Amino acid sequence: MFACSNRETPQASFQRAELTLRHGDLIRAQDEAEKGYQRSLGSSPQWARRFRILEAETLLRRGMYPAVLTVLGAAPDSIDTRDSVVEVLALKGAAHARLHHFGDAEQNLGEAEALCNALPEVTCGEVLRARGILLLQQGQPAKAKPVFEKTVVFARLHGDQFLEATALLNLGLGALSEQHFDEAIELTDVAYRTSSALGAGTIATKALGNLGWAYYNLGDSDKSLKLTLEAEKRAAQVGDIIDQLSWITNAGYVYASRGDLTGAKQSYLKALDLANETSGREDIYNALRALALVSAESGDLDEARKFSDQAIDIAHNDNNRLDELYPLLVQGLIAARSHNETEAERIFHEVENDPQTNASLKFRAEHALARLYEDQGRSAAADREYQIALKTIEASRSALKRDDSKLPFSNNARHVYDDYVHFLVASKKPDEALRWADFSRARTLNEGLGLLPKGGSTGPPPLDAPQIARRAGGTLLFYWLGEKQSYLWAITPQKTSLFTLPPGKEIDDTVQRYRESLKVQDVLASADKDGLSLYQTLIGPASELLKKDAKVFVIPDGSLNSLNFETLPVSEPKTSELNTSQPKLHYWIEDVTIADASSLRILAAPRADKQKRDRTLLIVGDSVAPNEEYRELPLSAAQMRRVESHFPKQDQKILTREEATPSAYLASNPQKFSYIHFVAHGTASQLSPLDSAIVLSKDSAQDNSFKLYARVIKDQKLRADLVTISACYSAGERSYSREGLVGLSWAFLAAGAHNVVAALWDVSDASTVQLMDKFYDELNRGASPDAALRTAKLSLLRGREFHNPFYWAPFQLYARLG
Repeated sequence: MFACSNRETPQASFQRAELTLRHGDLIRAQDEAEKGYQRSLGSSPQWARRFRILEAETLLRRGMYPAVLTVLGAAPDSIDTRDSVVEVLALKGAAHARLHHFGDAEQNLGEAEALCNALPEVTCGEVLRARGILLLQQGQPAKAKPVFEKTVVFARLHGDQFLEATALLNLGLGALSEQHFDEAIELTDVAYRTSSALGAGTIATKALGNLGWAYYNLGDSDKSLKLTLEAEKRAAQVGDIIDQLSWITNAGYVYASRGDLTGAKQSYLKALDLANETSGREDIYNALRALALVSAESGDLDEARKFSDQAIDIAHNDNNRLDELYPLLVQGLIAARSHNETEAERIFHEVENDPQTNASLKFRAEHALARLYEDQGRSAAADREYQIALKTIEASRSALKRDDSKLPFSNNARHVYDDYVHFLVASKKPDEALRWADFSRARTLNEGLGLLPKGGSTGPPPLDAPQIARRAGGTLLFYWLGEKQSYLWAITPQKTSLFTLPPGKEIDDTVQRYRESLKVQDVLASADKDGLSLYQTLIGPASELLKKDAKVFVIPDGSLNSLNFETLPVSEPKTSELNTSQPKLHYWIEDVTIADASSLRILAAPRADKQKRDRTLLIVGDSVAPNEEYRELPLSAAQMRRVESHFPKQDQKILTREEATPSAYLASNPQKFSYIHFVAHGTASQLSPLDSAIVLSKDSAQDNSFKLYARVIKDQKLRADLVTISACYSAGERSYSREGLVGLSWAFLAAGAHNVVAALWDVSDASTVQLMDKFYDELNRGASPDAALRTAKLSLLRGREFHNPFYWAPFQLYARLG
């Protein structure tokens, strides 16, 4: 008699548990491995041993390092293959490394490597990876890098994509440790895409978190927090404690950078609890280090001392000097706040000059010294130390290879620049303060245009602001939004005047509310308080310097990049004392002609080709919808015909419908045209501004072949007098506080265009046709781009159908005089 059984074979159970682990469901994988071990224990010791090893691997990925050693110690003694011996030694070595039992880790990995040298096994790739982890834990990322590179080669040779993705992830982690942040992003992004394609959830989650940390160090807190919180959520769902606590810690750093010290401390305390649960020494250290800093910043000096002492003890016992320097810097801050200036100065110098220090620690120590000297009234020493700190920052920024890394990196310097500008103003050196403030603006664009030496190590060159105003033929309004205080420099051809404004946060909040009001109400009819307040705050102090119909160049900062100053309501003076009614209002555009610029130097950048040029037009648009997200614009063809009508037929190049592709634009020799006009959708990346794009027809079957990216635009040299991007959100939604404008308009200016018209928010198809027709009509009459755009806007404002700012205000002119 034969009986049927539905019981799963050990092999099938093991393969299922292993697949569960690869997909990142760690708790379920651990449970399946434990059950497989119990089922096989009596009947098949060899399978029991394999289940036990799989359980240990799951525990390792969860960050439960002591449990890894316990499980492997309790496993059956019989090991059926050399492969299993190597695997066990690799797991033990990695667990000991994470626990900072470096001697034990070295012994385990040495035995495994001896076996691999005699006869390489498939699991020898895990030994290589564990060796790299040990080197990272010992604070030697440079030595770990070739080990992980060797692991990648091994993985590809053996077709182990999971190991390959893990090795790439660890290469990115090593680059993070060495503060090569853009390199870390490239490696980690490859690891994320590889692991996602494999369905390897754990690796993908780690990659997201590591990307979040890289973007934090580059100064992009928005992208960092989004990635970090997503990684933390995924890690918690699958029971990945070690990664969960890492991302919680990193989120705390983001909160702290935004001034939310309470939120930061809560994150760090939660991370410390999780770290103590896993006994991971590095994670305990990271949480203690963060708690020490946030406690010092919030004024709780006793807790700061306690946490920093504990962090230093861990680093000292591990013989990791770099890790000692972070909490040591905190102890310097504690000494400064305790008015022990001599000890604080000694510590800051020690951190600054230690051979093991890195750029991040170095400029923070230099900044702390500058603040210390400033508080002591040692102005000359403070001035010198501020400049030293800024040189350190700029040298680090210039070492980055990618422009989209350089853009947000300048945010890391924001507190140093802000303190230095404030120091110079307080020292009654407003012109010096302006020179340094402008130097911090649009660093990457200035370098790309040859206006500043790469690296900025020599500091800002001389700046004659009134001469720039004379050349521009108008008044320049240069804004600086500071943490404690903000400033406005009003620059006329005759003089520069400095005005003090409220703190940046107060202005930011008002700008945000006013932008929302513009979407839903008639701000003139409602006498919008925020709009009136912004006018009085931002324009009012300099109003005596601004004549009727003056030309004004606004050089905004922070949230002001998203504000169209033309929409600010101006209160007209009463004509009679008996008039007690609400004052009459009008928009500021009715008083002045406005253009925006990223910095004074960009505004005054010399033009390469000063000769009179033919009015040639390259127009691209009315593209074929690439997908459901970007549907065809009903009036794009009509807008193109209107624009074309203002140029001679023989001087036009038209790319439309199927021909309107990114590759066709690049192949059209755009550098020979004096006018370039796009009629298309646009995308603005808040998180990576050079990923902003103009949406055209598909070049190929590839997913994003229809996007003309900003990172491609900036490398295609132009000589255009004007580029117009009649697209949604084309100016770029995200503006970095010290970089000024980014996105598509930044890319075209960087490529060599002298004026760019782009939109701050979604535009109406119908109103845009009318506005652009009037705009080009004025250009034909000889008007400058800024004056022509103003006239076109006023024609809508004074009409019936499109008088609301929603229709005419999104388009702004971004200028580089040339």
